[in-house]
Amino acid sequence: MSNQEPSKASGQYHSLKGTVVETVGDVTGAQSWKQTGKEEHAKGEAEYNAAQAQGYAEGVSDRVGGYKDSVVGAVTGDKTQQATGNARNEKGQTQQEVNKPQ
Repeated sequence: MSNQEPSKASGQYHSLKGTVVETVGDVTGAQSWKQTGKEEHAKGEAEYNAAQAQGYAEGVSDRVGGYKDSVVGAVTGDKTQQATGNARNEKGQTQQEVNKPQ
């Protein structure tokens, strides 16, 4: 994992690459390859899980903020704010569903 934000795609790539390197190490008997592969696989899985957790948390934030905007819009009669809040709430719900821990 680098200093950048975690990424699901990058995590999956490193997880898969680590598995391949570990398999090569198993087949050839190269302990260093096997160990390196295990480490890269674990780092990839950790990055994927961190990105998933971050996405879920962002979804929670969007749902709460959207709900608040929707209620404020409904109370004040601001249909635009209400619609924007509803859309943000739905976006947050979708983001949570996509990033739900398994």
